[in-house]
Amino acid sequence: MSSRPEYYVPQPYDPYADDDPQGGWFNSDGYVPRRPQGYETAQGHGTPQGHAAPQGYDAPQTYDPAQGYDAPQGYDHDPRTPAYQQQDDQPTYALHTVAEPAAPAEPGYTVPETPEVGWDMAASRRRAWVSRAVLLCVLAVQAVLSLRLSNTAFQDEALYLAAGHAELQHLLHGTPLPIDYGAYFSGSPQLYPVLAAAVDGRFGLTGARVLSLAFMLGTTALLYSFTRRLFNERAALAGAALFAVVQSTVVMGYFATYDAAAVFLLALATWIVVRTDRAPVAAVLLAAPVAVLAVGVKYAAALYLPTIVVLALLTGWPHKGGKAFLRMLLLALGIGALLAAGMYSTDLLDGVRQTTTNRAHGSDSAAFLLQRSAQWGGLMFLTAVGGALSYVRRSRMNESPAAQRLGNPGWRWRALLGLVLCGTALLAPAYQMHLGTVVSLFKHVGFGLLFAAPMAGVGVTRLIGAHFRYPQLGIMLWTATLCLGIQQADWRFGVWPDSSKMIQVIDSHVDRKGHYLASTPEVPVYYLRDKTSHRQWQGVFALEYTDRKGTYHKGDAAYRAALRDGEFDLIVLDGLTNPRVDAVVADAVKGNPHYRLLADLPFRNSSGTGHYRIWVKTA
Repeated sequence: MSSRPEYYVPQPYDPYADDDPQGGWFNSDGYVPRRPQGYETAQGHGTPQGHAAPQGYDAPQTYDPAQGYDAPQGYDHDPRTPAYQQQDDQPTYALHTVAEPAAPAEPGYTVPETPEVGWDMAASRRRAWVSRAVLLCVLAVQAVLSLRLSNTAFQDEALYLAAGHAELQHLLHGTPLPIDYGAYFSGSPQLYPVLAAAVDGRFGLTGARVLSLAFMLGTTALLYSFTRRLFNERAALAGAALFAVVQSTVVMGYFATYDAAAVFLLALATWIVVRTDRAPVAAVLLAAPVAVLAVGVKYAAALYLPTIVVLALLTGWPHKGGKAFLRMLLLALGIGALLAAGMYSTDLLDGVRQTTTNRAHGSDSAAFLLQRSAQWGGLMFLTAVGGALSYVRRSRMNESPAAQRLGNPGWRWRALLGLVLCGTALLAPAYQMHLGTVVSLFKHVGFGLLFAAPMAGVGVTRLIGAHFRYPQLGIMLWTATLCLGIQQADWRFGVWPDSSKMIQVIDSHVDRKGHYLASTPEVPVYYLRDKTSHRQWQGVFALEYTDRKGTYHKGDAAYRAALRDGEFDLIVLDGLTNPRVDAVVADAVKGNPHYRLLADLPFRNSSGTGHYRIWVKTA
């Protein structure tokens, strides 16, 4: 009896085949040791009973004992092994379960080509509006820092406002001036004092101080504009942000003196010079009257005119070449001609000599003045020097690689620009060291920082790095400058005492006939200008007196003789303005039958505590 080989015919895939209790289709050797259920091969036939050979498979031959079965095509035949035990070449289970991978679908969109850089060099309205919005934030911070300061009028403020009111009365009604203000003012009494007095008459001291704030806000805006023209928006914003929070800017922004007006006019003249760098050469003459007006407002502003003239050359050189020398020459001649005309057509020459050219030298040491200058502007100045050095080393002011292909100014031009701008910040400290006085140094430091601010802006941008790599460094620098500015401005505005109580006490003791002595006579003259005038008051610095016997006295002897004769109807001492003379006066009235102590008013200032001592004449 012969056995028939058993062949498996592929069937549709059964997902539950793995649960078949009879086991899988293949053993570990890949053979089919048993036939699947439901398939019986009929005797004498080569195909399962009731089924035709599946397509692609040849029906096996009948069994021949001598030759065995012929192996079907596609088998790996081994003649020593029966055909039904040969390794099957049927599709495996994995071929039934794993589908052919589908072709990748076409993408629904395509990525556009990106520009070469993220920071475009070309001007755009979006960037302009963003930078203006940041500038408005800077100006808002500056305004808040200035407006938070509070105190009664400083003696300089009182002097200029009182002089302005007197000048207004002289101009409008022909009222004689109580004294010749032009003989000792460090600026024309017909310019800023008149404007400030007009505002003060309408809005009071606060209005006059807000006028100074408007000038300083305008200065910061002009600084941003011409720095943007020289470099770019980020350097302009960084320079303006630093300048807005230093002590000089904050204090001058709420100080009714002519310093704010003068620095604004210097900034305006600089803006005109920079803005007309591509205009015809003669356009630079527009800056001449503005610069001369700045000198008229404050004579010390003439110290910065050479910087403006040199900037006319440096800003015009990249665009005009050799014609830039003509531009500088025109501006210098225009400024010189206007200055000469103004000097010799008015009576201000004595004031210029007394307060500027022939000013008396003080006793403050150079080391002390250098230390004060470093405290009030050293951090910003060092930032400017760092910016200048980095600008000389690398001129590129944009992250764009395209900027490398542009023609940039040479290193000599960059070095000259950095030297001029940073060197200008040293002019005021150097001049004050020459004079040996710290008076007004904090304000003059701010004048120089106006010109150093563009390079300080470059320094901040280089510190932060391209694409804002290290923004924390710029924030730390600005925060340190801000903290110093706030602390120094608060101290500066508290140097003089609050005079409100003193004014209330002496209000009923002054009239148009008396003669009065005070440490700071300008303050009562300003607050009581309806009852008294400047010529009725005497200060504690220079007195010349002829006693009743006809003897002439000067200095300390003049004060003793005048008090011995009962010359003054009221005496007000604060112990701060000139302590030495105050001590002489206090000693002279001690036991003097002509005077009695009216009030002793305590006050507190930045240096500690003090008190107003007020004596009134008894007979």
